[in-house]
This record gives sequence, structure tokens and C-alpha cells, in this order.
Amino acid sequence: MLRVSRVLRLAGKYKGLQSLLKTIQMSVSSLINVFLLLMLIFFIMAVLGNTLFSGVTEGNVINGYKNFTNFHQSFQLLFSISTGEDWNRIMFDCMHTPPACEPNRTCGSSIAPLFFLSFILLVTHIMLNLFILVII
Repeated sequence: MLRVSRVLRLAGKYKGLQSLLKTIQMSVSSLINVFLLLMLIFFIMAVLGNTLFSGVTEGNVINGYKNFTNFHQSFQLLFSISTGEDWNRIMFDCMHTPPACEPNRTCGSSIAPLFFLSFILLVTHIMLNLFILVII
């Protein structure tokens, strides 16, 4: 707590730090709007992932903790994917279609690459740049 307060005390002395804090203060409302848009994208993709890939319960990465079986699990998995962690391996787990899969265990959808690539493109490239744009 004392270390954080030290930065705030320095803000009163340095003009550059004052302008940085003022910029962040002015952009908070816009950042909240961008964050809500990001959460809307997560919500839509979690529902879509739950609809398309609820039959995939086992795979190289997909297990009892990382799967699309319900909305909560889908949202957590999409958050994990948005950090870049194993998203391509999860995509490969969700790409298996009959007859190369077991029903209700490893069967996904053939449009998995479209789903995952569009999600990665939206979240990591467009939304990250939008956050930076709002601050600038």
C-alpha cells in the first residue's frame, strides 16, 4: 500500500506523470465501453462454442476443466484462449468429425478453424488495438 501511495505522491511533483494520470482518468469511460464490447464478444463466442463443441469432452488439451460443456466452462476456456495458451491445440481437438471420432467424447465440428481463428483475430488483434487507440 505504501509503494502505491509513493507513486501518487510523485505525481504531484512531476508534470509528465501528472499528464499520464490525467490521460488515464479521461479515458476510463471509453475503456469501460471497450471492455463491455469485449465481454459481449466473449458472451457470443461462449454460447456459440457451447452449441458447436459441447460434444468434445476429451482431447489433447480438452479435459474436465477445459471444455465447452456449459456456459461457465466455455467462458473460462475462451479467456484462456485469449491469452494465447494452446488455442491451436484446442482447435485441433474440436476439429474431429465422424468417423474419426467417438460420439459425445471427441466429436467436434468442421468449422472449428473458422470459429477459433475469428475469435483470435477479434480478441487479440482488434480489441487489443482498440484499447490502445482509446488511450492514445
